[in-house]
Amino acid sequence: MKALIIDDERLARQELKSLLAEHKDIEIIGECSNAEDAKEKINQLKPDVLFLDIQMPGKTGLELIEEISGLPEVIFVTAYDEFALRAFEVNALDYLLKPVSKDRLNDALKKLFAKEDKDGKKENSTPFLDDDMVFVKDGEKCWFVKLSNIRLFESEGNYVRVLFDNHRPLILRSLNNLDIRLNPKTFFRASRKHIINLKWIENIETWFNGGLMVKLKGGEQVEISRRQAVKLKDMMSL
Repeated sequence: MKALIIDDERLARQELKSLLAEHKDIEIIGECSNAEDAKEKINQLKPDVLFLDIQMPGKTGLELIEEISGLPEVIFVTAYDEFALRAFEVNALDYLLKPVSKDRLNDALKKLFAKEDKDGKKENSTPFLDDDMVFVKDGEKCWFVKLSNIRLFESEGNYVRVLFDNHRPLILRSLNNLDIRLNPKTFFRASRKHIINLKWIENIETWFNGGLMVKLKGGEQVEISRRQAVKLKDMMSL
């Protein structure tokens, strides 16, 4: 699993690399000292997991992940515990306090491997077609639904809520994995928490700071950041 370390303190990066060296399943493919450099490295190297500091010169780690779509798993590594709640609000996998202990790092990696390899099998990465019928199971309830009838995927922690017809089942799946498998001409990653079906858009309004507010035919409203709004406009413009 490919890892990128992002921390403005060289010694902190070195200590974490030393701890991770004991884990052969983790390949450190790079390190960065600031958010701008990290954005470029994430786009170039496509890491599976970020070990990310929060307080850094310039943009914080929290600001960084808000600017990136298709984000890898994030494990925050910081000296400050007051950001813990905010970290989990943005679906961070774990939150480690410096100095990082071997036991806490091991716990975080167990979560990472468990999410990546459920029951010994990687999450399916076979691409979907818009006309495919997909099986959705939530507890004892099951549906066999045409993919094009799904108007919205919404992340809730380690789960994704699937919205179609009047149903809103919750499935154990990562939004990143779905994003890879879905047709990008039909399904758009509106934010870290939402993938919308473009064919279900009812109207679009300009929103704060250059963003957009999209209303779907099912009544849901999804806010799109300025960065993603630029991508959406490029996709949908003549």
